[in-house]
Amino acid sequence: MRRIKLPFAPGLDIEFTDRGRALDKVKELAEKGTRYPVVVFGPEGCGKTSWLLQSVEILKEEGYGVIYFNPMRKSFLAEIGIRSIEEKVREVLKRVSSTHEVLEVVWRVIDLVKEAIRLGKRRVAAIVDDAFQLIGDRNAALFVKGLLEIIEHPVEEYERITAIAATSEGFSRREIGRHRWAWLRPMWNMGRKGFEELYEKLPNPKPPFEDVWLLTGGNPDTLAKLYQADWSTERVVADLTKSKEVSRSFVARWRKWLEEAVRDPDILWDPSTPEGLVNELIARNLIVYNMYNRDPWFWIDEPPPERDPELGISRYVAWQTPLHREAVRRALEEL
Repeated sequence: MRRIKLPFAPGLDIEFTDRGRALDKVKELAEKGTRYPVVVFGPEGCGKTSWLLQSVEILKEEGYGVIYFNPMRKSFLAEIGIRSIEEKVREVLKRVSSTHEVLEVVWRVIDLVKEAIRLGKRRVAAIVDDAFQLIGDRNAALFVKGLLEIIEHPVEEYERITAIAATSEGFSRREIGRHRWAWLRPMWNMGRKGFEELYEKLPNPKPPFEDVWLLTGGNPDTLAKLYQADWSTERVVADLTKSKEVSRSFVARWRKWLEEAVRDPDILWDPSTPEGLVNELIARNLIVYNMYNRDPWFWIDEPPPERDPELGISRYVAWQTPLHREAVRRALEEL
């Protein structure tokens, strides 16, 4: 399998690293096709996009025509082997600028899959990455239902369809799960061994690996942010505080529960915790709520431990990274 190179930071590209279990999962999906669309969720920056881009290579090797759309990166490609479809994709991509147009293109993915099957493509993969937050949870659920309709009621006979969507947005997961139109599968931050392999590819000087691990919890995007900030925790935390809107009013309103959640995020699972706080933390992508059983069968890649206080992981709830927790902890101290 050809390992793709991915931009890690300006002037630094790194070959796709680790995620062996996740790549094996794609091969398994490619061999069988997907009976239901697979919706992958997990912490933002945990590597879902990198995994999906590497998955494109696997699916092509398995004889699939692949349609991939990521509006955040303004990336829309069709390696389908049908010239008319590939030309349509190039034309559509020129128009992607507003949220309305993103929604239109997301639906266009379904049309292109149908057209590829109608034109005789026997194996087709549709991959939509990081679009749900832009189109909203209701439209995300309807899109997944549209993918399911193609699988169940195709325009022509086909051999296999593989449909994968990825999101870090918690409310879309709730809405999609409520309808049972997809297989929901979590992906966590990188495991310690694979993350150390990635860390070793960064140039020196750099902090000791143990320090980096305890700051990032294996999240490759947080590692990239630290690298670009000259390894300054203060700068990354300040950026997180701003981008996640960990404001004075937010902290003052929920102080009692936030102080407990910093010590143990499972307090948020307690029925006495206000639902409004949980919803705000999910909306800000600060936590992952309702963590799955740690049986590896349920996970796209290596599951996290059931409990790791140093990384902010508990049985039912986890901070997306230790630095997400640190942003809240410092805001509590400052107030």
